[in-house]
Amino acid sequence: MAVSQIRNSGLPLINLLRLKGVPILQQLHLEERILRTSAENWCIINDGTIDPTIVMGISGKAEELVEIESVLRDEIPVIRRFTGGGTVIVDQGTIFVTFICNKDAVLGLQSYPQPIMSWSSLLYEKVFQGIGDFRLRENDYVLGNRKFGGNAQSITKNRWVHHTSFLWDYQITNMGYLKHPKRAPDYRQARDHLEFICRMKDYISRSNFINRTIDSVGSHFLLTSQSAETIQFPPGSKFEPSSRLLTSHELGEACFKSLTANTASQLL
Repeated sequence: MAVSQIRNSGLPLINLLRLKGVPILQQLHLEERILRTSAENWCIINDGTIDPTIVMGISGKAEELVEIESVLRDEIPVIRRFTGGGTVIVDQGTIFVTFICNKDAVLGLQSYPQPIMSWSSLLYEKVFQGIGDFRLRENDYVLGNRKFGGNAQSITKNRWVHHTSFLWDYQITNMGYLKHPKRAPDYRQARDHLEFICRMKDYISRSNFINRTIDSVGSHFLLTSQSAETIQFPPGSKFEPSSRLLTSHELGEACFKSLTANTASQLL
């Protein structure tokens, strides 16, 4: 598309990258590289990931968030990602949608967490128009009072990333790997995981959600489709990803901390 056409439309340009089944760690590395080395806007949609994987925020502590003995026994990978936010377990039933944008990409949008959250909720309001009771509750997307979308962000001097893991479906047994977090949104009201979350598939088909999301993004941006094979980064740009798998040794140490804390609490 010609630059004059882009200017006349009044909409910023965004690259749309559609993936299917890409491992979540590979996706996180790609997102962070785009955030730190690119000067373009991107929307990435990854339809599922291969193996069940726990993903914690950058400051997450495994001993507080994960049932480590079960994770070690069943060899469930645990990742600490480069963004903030809470802990999720993702698999083939999870749909990921990510926005990586320059701070001036959305007219009037301040590059702070809450304004970005509010903007994203407007985009998804269009996706769920006529489907359930969608809303933004604290930092979550909910249908009624049950969560189906978890959000995380990272904001740099000139750019920001906002990504969401959508629970289109989930395995009940997988939720047993997560502890009830010490810090939880008020609207959770101490509900356990299965009472707190819902499945998107009870409201919308997988393909319909993805198509509606792309349509909604198209009302905010001019879309140009890309493929993973054709992504180009500035020559000589240096990048070391910070999202990483926790080692079994680190998980073992976290398990020891958890057991020690439990023993101490029983003695009080």
